[in-house]
Amino acid sequence: MTDTIVLLHGIRRTSASMRKFENHLQAQGYITRNLDYPSTRYPIERLAEIVAEEVEEAADNNREGRLHLIGHSMGGLVIRAMLKNYRPSNLGRVVMVGTPNNGSQVADFLKKVPLYKAAFGPAGQQLVTDQSTFAHIFGPVDFELGIIAGTRTIDPVSSLIIGHQITNDGKVTVESTRLAGATDHIAIAANHTFIPSNKVMWTQALSFIRDGKFLR
Repeated sequence: MTDTIVLLHGIRRTSASMRKFENHLQAQGYITRNLDYPSTRYPIERLAEIVAEEVEEAADNNREGRLHLIGHSMGGLVIRAMLKNYRPSNLGRVVMVGTPNNGSQVADFLKKVPLYKAAFGPAGQQLVTDQSTFAHIFGPVDFELGIIAGTRTIDPVSSLIIGHQITNDGKVTVESTRLAGATDHIAIAANHTFIPSNKVMWTQALSFIRDGKFLR
């Protein structure tokens, strides 16, 4: 029995950012669906509806196997919003990589900057730490969820915004990735932008997909 893994990239990225990871997953025997979605055009709840259509198709194409979901950065938030309203009957496990489940201080700092607003669109305004106006788009974590956080920053400006004393990946703090109900959580030495190509992340994500836990 072969399982399917659906991959979701982060904001202002494309499926190309997940391509090396996808190739690795295929080499391990998985069917993959590496989605492109208009991450800067709509708010997260609308993106979830768009993604749900493709996830449903991927699930229908492999009803005998399980369907797992892996999201980088905002891709993890899109997964959360999607699973509130649509859940494949053959849902397996979910992995979030560098996902700002509690927002990002960088988005707080930039949210009113015109260039940021234009470049990141409606969803960019939902990456802030004050989630009071849109928390309703997410449901409870009642599925198997593994979260991978990064601890390496290479951006001095973002580090200054977040604070050098707070462990982060250059965009998201380790604490912000945490989510009540998650099955497992691990932090690795990786940067937010480049974590999709990080082979340690690949190993940890596959460990959770296969066994429901990370390697220690």
